Amino acid sequence: MHPVIEKVTQEIIERSHKSRSAYLNYIDAMAKKGPVRSGMGCGNLAHGFAACNASEKADLTGDQKANIAIITSYNDMLSAHQPYKDAPDLIKAAIREAGGVAQVAGGVPAMCDGITQGQPGMELSLFSRDLIAMATAIGMSHNMFDGALYLGVCDKIVPGLLIGALSFGHLPAVFVPAGPMPSGITNKEKARARQAYAIGKIGRKELLEAESASYHSPGTCTFYGTANSNQMMMEIMGLHLPGSSFINPYTPLRDELTKAAARQVLKFTALGDDYRPIAHMISEKAIVNAVIGLLATGGSTNHTMHLIAIARASGIVLNWDDFDKLSKAIPLIAKIYPNGPADVNHFQAAGGMGVLIAELLRNGLLHEDIITVADQRGMNSYCQEPKLIDNKLIWEPVPDASLDMEVLSTVEKPFATGGGLHVMHGNLGRGISKLSAVSAEHQIVEAPAIVFDDQEDMLAAFKRGELEKDFVAVIRFQGPRSNGMPELHKLTPPLGVLQDKGFKVALVTDGRMSGASGKVPSVIHLCPECEAGGPLAKVHNGDIISMNLQTGNINVLVDEAEFNARIPVPNSAKNHHYGMGREMFGGFRLGASSAETGASNLFLVD
Repeated sequence: MHPVIEKVTQEIIERSHKSRSAYLNYIDAMAKKGPVRSGMGCGNLAHGFAACNASEKADLTGDQKANIAIITSYNDMLSAHQPYKDAPDLIKAAIREAGGVAQVAGGVPAMCDGITQGQPGMELSLFSRDLIAMATAIGMSHNMFDGALYLGVCDKIVPGLLIGALSFGHLPAVFVPAGPMPSGITNKEKARARQAYAIGKIGRKELLEAESASYHSPGTCTFYGTANSNQMMMEIMGLHLPGSSFINPYTPLRDELTKAAARQVLKFTALGDDYRPIAHMISEKAIVNAVIGLLATGGSTNHTMHLIAIARASGIVLNWDDFDKLSKAIPLIAKIYPNGPADVNHFQAAGGMGVLIAELLRNGLLHEDIITVADQRGMNSYCQEPKLIDNKLIWEPVPDASLDMEVLSTVEKPFATGGGLHVMHGNLGRGISKLSAVSAEHQIVEAPAIVFDDQEDMLAAFKRGELEKDFVAVIRFQGPRSNGMPELHKLTPPLGVLQDKGFKVALVTDGRMSGASGKVPSVIHLCPECEAGGPLAKVHNGDIISMNLQTGNINVLVDEAEFNARIPVPNSAKNHHYGMGREMFGGFRLGASSAETGASNLFLVD
């Protein structure tokens, strides 16, 4: 094991000892050998299986068969979740054949950042994660279940499901992916169309044609944003079946993997002799594996918040410094858009998660000894891939090496020696920067600030031609307590246009960028946020901002005494609290923790 990984893991274990012990003691006290429903009153139980058929009622009346909850994010508007339409029937049939019962315990909301990007609804996006966790808990609170299957894919859905599942950590759980849509036009073509539209070279009709050729069928978007980073993390933490993350929907192999996941969770209930509660699966080592996977593949910056919230839900105290230390030790060995031209289907064809995990294990860069949902507990089981031979699902060893070194490389020949996520620090606070998609010549910027309190104001300035120069766009009051911390991905095309013209441009904000953060240098998630009086609220137009993504420094070059004497300006954009449902989320804004502590409202063990 690499010494940095060993050291960081041990630091997390020691830092988390008190809260982790308290969590596990609480969870272990909830575990029961028999079906939990056996202790319910007759009226409670009758309500719980009233809609079941006679055979299922007989099974649930007894005390031998397990009842498996299905928590689903299905809706038929979002491409990533539409493939879950038939999953409950597949799961119920598979579990019935294996000797159990399954019930859809509840549904959770699933919103798409791609649809709400730049719209008022985006200000509900981050908070939807905690709402999903709560909805998961409500579905599971009927206490009828011996295990659970969680069906979700996209940005806030999987973290929310996992946080909710950890509240019922005494139960085994398997996460069931839906898979990515087949490849459409290249991501490079899509980005070119967006930039062309931003400068008026093409109209809305041509832009919509390009977007529709990219997002064109059921399944997850194929770029490597938060949704596909979720799938990678679920597999590298052992919560997906080996090799199942990136199999396309509506294929025989995808259906067989869904049925196999259903059968698998039955093996791990407290009724059998291989009890695997999820509380013990999401250990300090599993969390470190997730961070390593994120760094090795150039995954989404959103997970610098989500993973912290997930860890704290299991009593583990993860922080940004852990990301930073690991980033210096973990090489970038995958190149998937926006870090390169390939999409996740190309990554899968090159060898996918199995080749990635095998390469990390060979080089001592991944914890092997964690509990997983594979038959054999450790991560070595994930060095294989599923195949359908004569209609039978089997697993075979992955290729010895990547089949496309331009997409999936080796530790010996990485695309970058570091994982590409840096903690940024200086007199503007602490934030996050993603280097992996930013060319080296753009990683150091020193330019005057142009300050905006609303992303629409910056877009208007761009359209007026006022940004044809070197500058750092400072977008303030975008943190969770201000307006829910929306993604600012809508700013990428105009900034990209200006960068391509030769101007030095960058973005600094207490908000988020997309999981597909691209080629423009940025410092995001700055803490303290402006709404809490953070130093970014003291920056004036024309102040010189110096940012060095390589060293992790972010500073405004103003005399220290003068800067300290400045009073943070109040938020001038107060029109973000009403409309599109935002008025119902005032409590979420008021109670949100900082980005560095997960941007959460939930009571997390600490």
